[in-house]
Amino acid sequence: MGEILHVQGGQHGNQIGSKFWEVICDEHRVDPTGRYKGNGLSDLQLERIYVYFNEASSGCYVPKAVLMDLEPGTTDSIRSGPYGQIFRPDNFMFGQSGTRNIWAKGHYTKGIELIDAILDVVRTKVENCDCSQEAQTTVDSEDAAKAKQATDSNPFRAANPKKIDLDETPSGRAKDAARFD
Repeated sequence: MGEILHVQGGQHGNQIGSKFWEVICDEHRVDPTGRYKGNGLSDLQLERIYVYFNEASSGCYVPKAVLMDLEPGTTDSIRSGPYGQIFRPDNFMFGQSGTRNIWAKGHYTKGIELIDAILDVVRTKVENCDCSQEAQTTVDSEDAAKAKQATDSNPFRAANPKKIDLDETPSGRAKDAARFD
């Protein structure tokens, strides 16, 4: 069965992601402390719990998630919320100062300071999966639109970048398969 890593970022992305985890926990019968509370009759339900969760040595289920923000406020509110106990401390990645709603500051300065650490955590989480299927994200749609606009209007970007689809070449398929083996 494939496994999904959930990455959520920014204030709105973390708020939406927090609600997402409440719903996923309810669907998989995981209580706010990470304990499975199913009726014991559904082996299929327990088998599919590993799509979004890892089982800790204590028997609790921990989300396969990375929660990131440039300031600790939103992630602190998630930690103190009803489902904050299910996350491991290394699920949270945050800076110490926000951008005060200045998008460029987050994109070009503060975000750059955190991106390597965030990518290392994401890489580690994916490598810990037995059968990584996908990564899903929840982010602030306004920030995503601004990032696309900044990229589209960048004068240093190549006019006609060449896109190579590795899946269309035999060696590309082998490389892709090797990445996940």
